[in-house]
Amino acid sequence: MGLLSKIINFLVGISKFITAFGIAAGVALAFVNVVARYVFESSFTWAGELTIYLFLWSTFFGAAYCFKKDAHIAVDVFLLKASPKLAKFLILLTLFLSLIFVGAISFYGYKYVLLYIDLGEMSVDLDIPLWIPFAVIPISFGFSAVILIEKIITTLKTPANKLHKKSEAEAILEEMGSEQLLKEVHKKTGGMLWA
Repeated sequence: MGLLSKIINFLVGISKFITAFGIAAGVALAFVNVVARYVFESSFTWAGELTIYLFLWSTFFGAAYCFKKDAHIAVDVFLLKASPKLAKFLILLTLFLSLIFVGAISFYGYKYVLLYIDLGEMSVDLDIPLWIPFAVIPISFGFSAVILIEKIITTLKTPANKLHKKSEAEAILEEMGSEQLLKEVHKKTGGMLWA
């Protein structure tokens, strides 16, 4: 395993952890705050703001994780109909445009964080420097940029005829296996499809 692969695996692991932790902690905190408000007639004033920050971080790091797993929504109609060479070109074009976009967001997000550091702005309820929650932008988009660079390198090294041109439905069928899928459908429909 090369150095880039190790870095990618590390970044993906961090992204996955932050995403899962942010969602779990945000839901738990919101639940506790609702119980405190309606049962004990008292709530944590800072809970709403922290919940927003937790969901914000989990969303942005979840987006970075989705780049690695190819889980972002994609319109692949042209890709599926194109020749292998054209498909490879379209994939690379998409990856390069995505890299430019996430790179720009990361760069300007970094400048935004620097501005908040200079301004010394503090959050209302948590009383923490606002640059801390806003640091999610350059960090998560930076993670996305590194993941995209790895995808570009992999795509460049892969021969055009070896690139997978499958629809999402075909990928799901292949992943599950048709027998397993039929069992799942049978279970979920209560056998109504075979009646």
